[in-house]
Amino acid sequence: MYIEVPLDHFSLKNNETFKLRYLLYRQFHIKGGPIFLYTGNEGDIMMFAQNTDFLFDIAPVFNALIVFAEHRYYGESVPFGNRTFTKPEYLAYLTTAQALADFVYLIEELRHTFFGTMISFDTYPFVAFGGSYGGMLSAWLRMKYPNSVIGAIASSAPIWFFEGLTPCDKFYETITTVFAHYGTEHCNTTIKSTWDVIRNVTKTEEGRKLLSTIWNFCNGLETSNDVDKLVDWLSNIYVNLAMVNYPYPTNFLTQLPAYPVKIFCDKLNSFKVDDNKTLLEALGKALEVYTNYTGKTKCNNVNITSEDLGEFAWDYQACTELIMPMCSTENDMFETTAWDFKNYSDECFRKFGVKSSNRHWPILQYGGTNLKYFSNIVFSNGLMDPWSCGGVLRNVSSTIWAVNITDGAHHVDLRGADPADTNYVVEARKMHVKAIKKWLDIT
Repeated sequence: MYIEVPLDHFSLKNNETFKLRYLLYRQFHIKGGPIFLYTGNEGDIMMFAQNTDFLFDIAPVFNALIVFAEHRYYGESVPFGNRTFTKPEYLAYLTTAQALADFVYLIEELRHTFFGTMISFDTYPFVAFGGSYGGMLSAWLRMKYPNSVIGAIASSAPIWFFEGLTPCDKFYETITTVFAHYGTEHCNTTIKSTWDVIRNVTKTEEGRKLLSTIWNFCNGLETSNDVDKLVDWLSNIYVNLAMVNYPYPTNFLTQLPAYPVKIFCDKLNSFKVDDNKTLLEALGKALEVYTNYTGKTKCNNVNITSEDLGEFAWDYQACTELIMPMCSTENDMFETTAWDFKNYSDECFRKFGVKSSNRHWPILQYGGTNLKYFSNIVFSNGLMDPWSCGGVLRNVSSTIWAVNITDGAHHVDLRGADPADTNYVVEARKMHVKAIKKWLDIT
């Protein structure tokens, strides 16, 4: 379904609109039941609906209507059609404030449809849910518009992953811990050794051709810029493997086996490595756990790590508003890289024609660590999720709860119940239900 929303919610002059997509599931809804609203992420909303079965699991308990709202500029909700990503002026309306206003606009439409009133000064039973960036938005929705939603379940929401709040090395440090825990320490050291090998091999045209062939790239590596893209691509694959290291097979981000980090490390360690060429061959085969688990991938594109994520639009957001400092050190498994805001901003300008400016704006806009004046939010984090380092890991007040899942990956608690779930995940979901019952005043 679609709803016409303003392109610019905060301008009195701009009366343009566009179609925002949302998914509606009525099968569990009984009149008077609440509405569960998932605040969409940086990708096609169908992918998140298919990987957030927790809402469907608990909807019968509450007689709830389920709504998945797509984020503007992602999936089918593109304001300017094919022109959307061609010029900086078309991207100017891609902000968290505009996205939150879209959700409020949709809530008012749903309020009118299901509760018979358009504008209300009382909060109707809307509960926000979100995972990752969607979790940040669900928390911020409750903070900014408490009259629209009575509470929020914010899973794996790194709302403190900004300069001055989270050290830049914690993200890659956590991923290294995940690979050491589920793979082997030898896996980490092998990965660490490959960065220099990759850089040395790709110094020459012959070496770039060799690696392009070994790793089956769709387009060969031709320049040093291509090599930098390769390094980013490879780093992102390690990030994604850690994020979705679930105890069962999934198709979230891509088709993967259960515990893909372990499978990756086992495969890497299974090869006999005699020199740099055999090391790169071994790594290439291990990468197929992520790039070609189904055996259907024809070639690898270094510009994409997931077909369903809007990586270009997300990179724009990461340049203009959601600037999350990351660096790697000698102590983790990544190529050692310092956080350099000037270089980051220059690269943003090269790619989008805009420079990163106020990197503290999210803190100023949403309160940073000062959460004591807000209410009715559950922040859940899997401690084996790299994004947890920027999350809320302790209770803030009697109405702002933190639920930590010791062995959990990225927003695993929002996935559907599975026999392989650990007790930590099961207990986290029970806490969510308890919180929702409290908000809805259900005994």
